Amino acid sequence: MHDHRRLGRELELFDTDPLMGAGLPYWLPDGAVVRHTLEEYVREAERAAGYRHVYSPVLGKRELYEISGHWDHYSDDMFPPMDLGAEQVVLRPSLCPHHALIYRSRSHSYRELPLRIAELGGMYRSEPSGVLGGLTRVRSIQLNDAHIFCTLDQVVEEARAALDLITRAYADLGIRASRHRLSLPGEGGKYVADPALWQRATTLLREVLDGSGVAYEEAEGEAAFYGPKIDVQIEDRAGRESTLSTVQIDFHQPERFDLRYIGADGARHRPVMVHRSVIGSVERAVAHLVEEHGGAFPVWLAPEQLAVFPVAEAQVGPAEEVVRRAEERGLRARLHGPEDGTLGARVRAARLVPYQAVIGEREADGDLAAVRLRDGRKPGVLPAAELLDRVAARVAARGTVLWD
Repeated sequence: MHDHRRLGRELELFDTDPLMGAGLPYWLPDGAVVRHTLEEYVREAERAAGYRHVYSPVLGKRELYEISGHWDHYSDDMFPPMDLGAEQVVLRPSLCPHHALIYRSRSHSYRELPLRIAELGGMYRSEPSGVLGGLTRVRSIQLNDAHIFCTLDQVVEEARAALDLITRAYADLGIRASRHRLSLPGEGGKYVADPALWQRATTLLREVLDGSGVAYEEAEGEAAFYGPKIDVQIEDRAGRESTLSTVQIDFHQPERFDLRYIGADGARHRPVMVHRSVIGSVERAVAHLVEEHGGAFPVWLAPEQLAVFPVAEAQVGPAEEVVRRAEERGLRARLHGPEDGTLGARVRAARLVPYQAVIGEREADGDLAAVRLRDGRKPGVLPAAELLDRVAARVAARGTVLWD
């Protein structure tokens, strides 16, 4: 069974240090490559789907979270306020109040809606020490978050499109949802008390799920404090389930922040707010990817995509040239020279790299490469240019296919 905590250290992806603190991992170079590539993938997918990206600060005044309802319903999971002169500021536990303010900062017409804004932003949650572990439960979170401000007539289509975006991302990442859950309120006082809004949002989310054709289960007690949500659940190799992605319909915060748009009738109307996260937190997404693939990431996500092995010192120059040409193509290639050991030892050390190119005397003389794949296949000796073309094509195509 793959444990991302063990593999993360063995593969030098991330680590922790007691001086930084529990639940505050740092990313090593190869881990940073995975994270950066994943973040850029999400940004690109969002841009193609009509989202515009913003940045907002990780701090906010306590008053902001009092208005949003976080202070009343979520303060146990927030870090204590910090005094800043006569004001108190808080490390944010969520990005949605900031995005509500960004929407409110300008007047909007119905012609602008739906307005989709997205951010890969930091947030902080005061998790108890006993539940912290690796990248799955951390105190510093990089969240792939977005909020769609739309009319009531648009909300089902927007939420369904968000669910489709999640499905496509899972296919590209080589992961699968274990189930879809409609998360509803349960007993207790952590929820906003407005039964009519809860019922309205729940009815709409059922319509989204039914229209998407995915099987789902309803679960009481799993809703956000301000509304029901669709949770896309994943399972690790030990059968432990967690939420990776969400889609939510929110009538509460548009009301609390008095959000408006000017309708076709010239009157002011209240928008609906759709919260959605394609990959949830980057930390949890990478933890799941490590465990799902055992460190053998899909080609486009792999920290090293092409390992080049000169058989002897005489082939180091031609091998370096292959690496240089690969890097010019935007590929992540690395030379594994004779100083690193025998050819067999070097090949074994690079077993998780998708493509391996061995450069012997014949290959060096003919600008060729003897190609091996990490799944054990050996496509044979190819022109180096053809190999680079094939690798670049698989990277551009995303997904999990190694070789056509």
